[in-house]
Amino acid sequence: MARKNRAPRREGADPVLVVGLGRFGSAVCESLVRQGVEVIAVDTDEGRVQKYADELTHTVRADGTDGEAMRQLGVQDLTRAVVAIGSDIESSVLTVITLSEAGVRTIYAKAITRKHGKILTSIGATHVIYPEFIMGQRVAHMVTGGLSDYLEFEDEFAIARCSAPEETWGRPLSESAVRTRHTITVVGVKRPGQAFTYAVPETVVHPGDELVLSGRIHDVERFTALAPRP
Repeated sequence: MARKNRAPRREGADPVLVVGLGRFGSAVCESLVRQGVEVIAVDTDEGRVQKYADELTHTVRADGTDGEAMRQLGVQDLTRAVVAIGSDIESSVLTVITLSEAGVRTIYAKAITRKHGKILTSIGATHVIYPEFIMGQRVAHMVTGGLSDYLEFEDEFAIARCSAPEETWGRPLSESAVRTRHTITVVGVKRPGQAFTYAVPETVVHPGDELVLSGRIHDVERFTALAPRP
């Protein structure tokens, strides 16, 4: 086991178990460590364990489907875990079962298909993530909608970042009445070469500005369709 703290540990933050050190799992681990959260990273591949040994707080070569091995790691005392196994559905399912039976209350699990996700939910996963599906949505909206970023939620809500449409140029947001006319909320404005600023009614939008906005999916899509294309 190797240990290396990358940020001061966040007070009151329980360790998070991450099973699977592929691209998705390692990205989750690295982000958690940057936030000061202690991570117990587990993988059956010795090469992956060694690769991330100097970057993550704890790396362990172990099988997430092995109940005894997980008990030795103390998973019964953990409250949160991420099952980042995707391609091996059997291992994914068995790992979720192992953690659920050990008493881990909150389990985030990666799924590669909707059927896979339904199985994970039925056996104890509290949150199912579809990384490829989410990224596909983002890319599709970026290609067709003049967006630089897009994030969609299950409750028909979305957050997007796009170039400011011409109708907003040269006027404060209170005057262009974006919220009233388009039923979306401008959260912030990013001007070229300047830092992001939170939007207020007095914020004046200029050509070349990017807007960060939120609202119902179809309202966001309709508004961002007005953005100038690169």
